[in-house]
Amino acid sequence: MPIVKVEMIQGRTPEQIEKLIESVAKAVNESIGAPEESIRVMVKEYPNTHWGIGTKQAYKLGR
Repeated sequence: MPIVKVEMIQGRTPEQIEKLIESVAKAVNESIGAPEESIRVMVKEYPNTHWGIGTKQAYKLGR
């Protein structure tokens, strides 16, 4: 059972997250032949105050 974890800054709509999950699952299916029903995609979002880019918090960089 392939498990894919995606971590990113918050800010996407539920529809965008759904499309991401579908796209990732399809990519795994096509690349290694895993049945779609066996693929798990987990999305974890962080507030931009909890995400660092270099020495700065992402919110300070407008992200």
